[in-house]
Amino acid sequence: MCAHLKKQQGGKNMARPSSDLAAFRKIFAQAQNIAIITGAGVSAESGVPTFRGAGGYWRKWQAQELATPMAFARNPSRVWEFYHYRREVMLTKNPNPAHLAIAECEERLTKQGRNVTVVTQNIDELHRRAGSKNMLEIHGSLFRTRCMSCGHEASNYKSPICAALKDKGAPDPKTEDAQIPEKELPRCEQTGCHGLLRPAVVWFGETLDSDILNQAESVLDNCDLCLVVGTSSVVYPAAMFAPQVAARGVPVAEFNMEDTPATMRFKFHFHGPCGTTLPPALARHETEPK
Repeated sequence: MCAHLKKQQGGKNMARPSSDLAAFRKIFAQAQNIAIITGAGVSAESGVPTFRGAGGYWRKWQAQELATPMAFARNPSRVWEFYHYRREVMLTKNPNPAHLAIAECEERLTKQGRNVTVVTQNIDELHRRAGSKNMLEIHGSLFRTRCMSCGHEASNYKSPICAALKDKGAPDPKTEDAQIPEKELPRCEQTGCHGLLRPAVVWFGETLDSDILNQAESVLDNCDLCLVVGTSSVVYPAAMFAPQVAARGVPVAEFNMEDTPATMRFKFHFHGPCGTTLPPALARHETEPK
């Protein structure tokens, strides 16, 4: 998939995407159905660890070693320590100007009868906390749990999520595993169940929720403007969302700190922190009603 994107990037006839904000704003003013695809880069500006690239470790493990069904089956205590740490960190973070600009844009355009939908790969709920309502969390949420026995899924904002995890999850490589007995890990509260809970996130090796994926594909099939914000365009299937929109001739604008394998397929690219570049792009256009 990545190689395919890079091959496309090297095409002879591909012009560099425009960074003309005024040109983008003209298209934005006319768009009726706007899809905004967001990734880890948006949350990184709020100080959220991405666990990607050099230094992306928790203790001595990278996320892809812990965020798997196999890792949870092998050592649910360690995996829950990792997710407890992430949950507790998130409770100290706040939406940044990019999250707020997206939420304000959605609220404003909805009143005009226009649609803005956020399709996010992030699991931190910062979009929700910023005020976004029309949102698809394709990789789930840190603040939802699913029962391994009965399948019940629910929001869960407890801190700590269970007594045994209190003060656990320190990321320091010297920290020993807590080795919490399975019966003391988060358990289902449905009547008569008491099964082991897991984070309701999509782990490596798992497929996306088909209902959410179908909704995302419908949004992308019907959008007349697409924004790609803070995403590396390398995680499948989200990596193909915007290129597929661009392939049918719909303008795509990328807001990112760097080029990605898909950049050359887009109409616009705005370089820099999205907390800086996005607010002026999504601000009220002069043609909008007051």
